Amino acid sequence: MIKKISNYFVIPLAICAMLYVALKPQESLNIDDYSTVGLELNYDMSHNLASLDEEVEYDHLQLSNPFHSTHLYFPHLGKSYIGFKEALAFKESRGNYFSVNTLGYLGKYQFGAETLKLIGIYNPNQFLYNPKLQEKAFLANAERNKWILRKDIKRFEGKFINGVEVTESGILAAAHLAGPGSVKKFLRSYGRTNVSDAYGSSVKYYMKKFSGYDTSFIEADKKAKAIL
Repeated sequence: MIKKISNYFVIPLAICAMLYVALKPQESLNIDDYSTVGLELNYDMSHNLASLDEEVEYDHLQLSNPFHSTHLYFPHLGKSYIGFKEALAFKESRGNYFSVNTLGYLGKYQFGAETLKLIGIYNPNQFLYNPKLQEKAFLANAERNKWILRKDIKRFEGKFINGVEVTESGILAAAHLAGPGSVKKFLRSYGRTNVSDAYGSSVKYYMKKFSGYDTSFIEADKKAKAIL
């Protein structure tokens, strides 16, 4: 009997407790506890990193990598050799090892078949799908160009031609674009002969865009080959 009577009290008490909890006034929110006044919240990335390449046109690229993304993020590499080659690769192909442009130039650094032969690569298809070989090819080609242009580097480095300061890295970048012969003509004509590629990039433009990098890592080598 006592047990039955207690049941009549337990249920109403439980309901009252739930209503009390639900209807209990909440403490007011103190906005001052969440204020950001006085905190340093401006985290600006460097200008060089934020504007990697605003002037590049990529419409001529036919990217064969199905996983290629237009959202690319790069660490800030400064003016080092790695910064030089990665900046040049970004201009050439957006850093895509598997890109082929409308003229058949291949890979991350956009090599032509004839240039590849000069550095010992005779199978373009094998080259395209071998990133390690592409890196070797870039260095070998730069070493070969540096040997060919060694006298011009010594003669013109630090001078200004058509408002552009001549630097070793600018010379090597321009040679990658148009060949060392075209760079010789530009320098020795003091800018009057300014060769452009099929997409409008000129020797002068590359010489300016890629100036001031540290390319001392690249050794002049007449017989440089890309060997794994």
